[in-house]
Amino acid sequence: MFLRNAWYVAARDCDVTHALRPTRVLGERIVLYRSSAGDPIALEDACPHRKLPLSMGRLCGDEVECGYHGLVFSSSGRCTRVPASTVIPRGAQVRSYPAVSRHGLVWVWMGDATRANPEQIFPVQHADDPRWGRDHGGEMTVDCNYLYITDNLLDPSHVAWVHRTSFGNSECEEVPIQVTTSTDGLIAWRWMQDVEVAPFYAQFVRFGGRADRLQHYEVRFPSHAIIRAVFVPAGTGGEGKPLHPDAMLMDSYNFLTPVDEDHTRYFWFQARNFAPRDQQVSQRMDEGVRAVFEEDRAILAAVHEGLKNRVTPNIDLGSDRAPNLFRLRLKKLIAAEREPEPVGT
Repeated sequence: MFLRNAWYVAARDCDVTHALRPTRVLGERIVLYRSSAGDPIALEDACPHRKLPLSMGRLCGDEVECGYHGLVFSSSGRCTRVPASTVIPRGAQVRSYPAVSRHGLVWVWMGDATRANPEQIFPVQHADDPRWGRDHGGEMTVDCNYLYITDNLLDPSHVAWVHRTSFGNSECEEVPIQVTTSTDGLIAWRWMQDVEVAPFYAQFVRFGGRADRLQHYEVRFPSHAIIRAVFVPAGTGGEGKPLHPDAMLMDSYNFLTPVDEDHTRYFWFQARNFAPRDQQVSQRMDEGVRAVFEEDRAILAAVHEGLKNRVTPNIDLGSDRAPNLFRLRLKKLIAAEREPEPVGT
């Protein structure tokens, strides 16, 4: 169900402080906190004695004290104290997860800790470019399996119906979707020529009249995406053409963290090539994008429920090519991860 040798977002940076914060990632209970040096710490949220969540205990400096019998664990998960005992029992330890702050988010590595490489965390383009702005972003829990969201993020066509008053309009209905594969994921994309600018973007474009529009929907394994919107004056856009000087670009970064098979934590933020320091623009983007994602949340929860309790088979459409291919390739990665290593390696 899940790819474990991967980085997942556990929380926003601002929500991880010098206090115990419980969460769940891939069905595992984790407690997060920040050390006195400011580093994020992620431990198994279960004392090895009677499995009381460590998040019900307290911090003693940078160590965690269990709230049941006072066992103390270091930030590496090693037990350093058992009250009224001079011997620390074998097995008195908790799992420690590699944790890193990056892009304003706390990421945890859920697989083999020796393979954790922070350089593999999803990159953010233009992060240090003063000409680009960024909104604050947000998070929500979606009551569906994470693969229904990757399906959605590889399906540009749905904006014509789910987001008709925001990201989409009737001109998004008929243009075929192209699919491009890469070593780390898939891209579903299409240029739409001479179209009306969709309502959400109309407030931000720097030119008048109709537009050529690129929808670039890219999802990388295991479940992270960049959705790139490009608007240029009609007649100037298309595959391989240089961007018009008045091009409006918005990159939406989307990070999906499976809580379990039926729930997903969704983290996001947007970067833009205009109004880099305009907080009002950032606020409008924050409010508008959250409203759009609330539309997705309602649809995806209903899809999850409908497919989980279906009494007749569901069908696939041409627009499902990219989502289905992504699922197939991810399934192979998960299967390969579970295969035992050959003897002698």
